[in-house]
Amino acid sequence: MDKIDNLDRRILQIIMKNARIPSKDVAAECGVSRAAIHQRIQRLIDLGVITGSGYNVNPKELGYRTCTYIGVNLERGALYREVVPELDKIPEITECHFTTGPYTLLIKLVARDNEHLMELLNNHIQMIPGVTGTETLISLDHSIHRGIPIGIK
Repeated sequence: MDKIDNLDRRILQIIMKNARIPSKDVAAECGVSRAAIHQRIQRLIDLGVITGSGYNVNPKELGYRTCTYIGVNLERGALYREVVPELDKIPEITECHFTTGPYTLLIKLVARDNEHLMELLNNHIQMIPGVTGTETLISLDHSIHRGIPIGIK
């Protein structure tokens, strides 16, 4: 992490709280010019520190009432190379992690309701060659959502 300094860290703290904050406001908080903020942000993108931008969308407002975590077991761990592209074709899957522990993969999925969830499990996920089993955990509430801590040295 020597590639970023305290000004970069301060900029990250600010923009992680509000990605739509105007550069002039970030510049004022950091005590530097707007051009310096633009240059720093572009450098952080080029370095791979900032990997994306966008808006957070509330799935419930779009009709996805059920948030689910699904542990997926594969015949062999190496099959994840074939299985992940198939999972990627399912738009309701919002995250997929190759993991250690009881599951080969852990996916996060949103569904309209339990019937939709069951259809996705039975007719899509469990039909992928190499998938030997799934375990489903339905999220009852989402309590904490935040970015990583950015400490100033």
